Amino acid sequence: MKLKYGKGKVRLLIEDKNIIKILNLKKQKALLNPENSLKELFKNPINSSSLRDLIIQKKAKKVLIIVNDITRPTPYEVILPLLIDELRQIGIKKENIIFIIATGIHRSNSPEEVKEIFGKDIFLNYKFINHDCDNPNLKYLGKLKSGNELWINPIISNSDFIITTGVIVPHYFSGFSGGRKSILPGICGRKTIEANHSNMVHPNACSGNLKGNPVHQEMQEAAEKVGVDFNINVVTNENHEIIEIVAGELYKSWQKGVEVCKKIYLCPIKQEAEVVIASAGGYPKDINVYQAQKALNNAYQAIIPGGTIILLAECSEGYGEPTFEKWIEEANIPDDIIKRLQKKFVLGGHKAYAIAKLTKEVEVILISSLPSDKVRKLFFIPMEDISQAIEYIKEKYGEDFQAYILPSGNTVVPLSSIPG
Repeated sequence: MKLKYGKGKVRLLIEDKNIIKILNLKKQKALLNPENSLKELFKNPINSSSLRDLIIQKKAKKVLIIVNDITRPTPYEVILPLLIDELRQIGIKKENIIFIIATGIHRSNSPEEVKEIFGKDIFLNYKFINHDCDNPNLKYLGKLKSGNELWINPIISNSDFIITTGVIVPHYFSGFSGGRKSILPGICGRKTIEANHSNMVHPNACSGNLKGNPVHQEMQEAAEKVGVDFNINVVTNENHEIIEIVAGELYKSWQKGVEVCKKIYLCPIKQEAEVVIASAGGYPKDINVYQAQKALNNAYQAIIPGGTIILLAECSEGYGEPTFEKWIEEANIPDDIIKRLQKKFVLGGHKAYAIAKLTKEVEVILISSLPSDKVRKLFFIPMEDISQAIEYIKEKYGEDFQAYILPSGNTVVPLSSIPG
């Protein structure tokens, strides 16, 4: 079988006797005509008046469309031309439509990347802004129930109508992506995001779970406080084809998408394994260690204590985030990072913490384009290729080793019981 690695694939030679199960997305047919589905949802959205009626009721002139950055593959070639056409028919002028890229604390996307994500035509004809979480002119919207201060991109003050867009997949501490995540962390200030993400240590803040999840609850409250007018989310398969498209009132439309996502991405397992062989899912999911960490977290759900994870992630952009890199470089043992975060939660450091905590319990082999010394600083074992890793596994566990294979590690979540 072949596993995705960067923009290509690598061949995995493994005997059937060594495979417990291949943990794939549940097969679901892609929508034959997602364009028609979206057009219908503009007229009859979920728990909402039509998009036209909403804009007329608000007498909206300026529309803000919140979109994902390059690390979240979203089929914008389907969504955006239809949305722009619908807004044009309603009477919104081209110059009054602005796109903001919900980078959260990620780096800005380059003009070339924006063109790649959204298409040359849209890129040339519309204004795109990269959100900056350190912008000194952020707008303050007051305190959330937790006491967290809500600082948001000031562009919302110049917008009459806010549309969120995105893709729904499991997320390792907010439960699921999409919906409210376009706002928090998407277009919030660093302090707001930091305080929200500090709840990742809560036992309910885990992949696929929303019940009693403080990270999710605060994200939803922030989105309601900002006042999202319309939401468009999709659930996709591993080829980024649309399986489900939802649109309408933010929470209800997103919730409907989450239910579909659960059935496809949460993968029940009966036992834990000695070995998990995981691909982060190829580019852009393995663009850097910061993104590929999600696959590691998901693989961890299926491994015995002391077991071995083999992770394939090219990491063409290295570690991927300055604070994360600093914490990794300054640590000598995993406990250095764990204690550092316990003293003070810092964004970027939270990913280093997630890796450090995991490496205390399991062994991680990384196959990547990173130099060996960079891999060892992550408390991983560097290896040249998958064949070398398999030979190592045979020596450690014997010829009859038992493994799960996780081809879409960044999104598929193995679980012994499905959470609420």
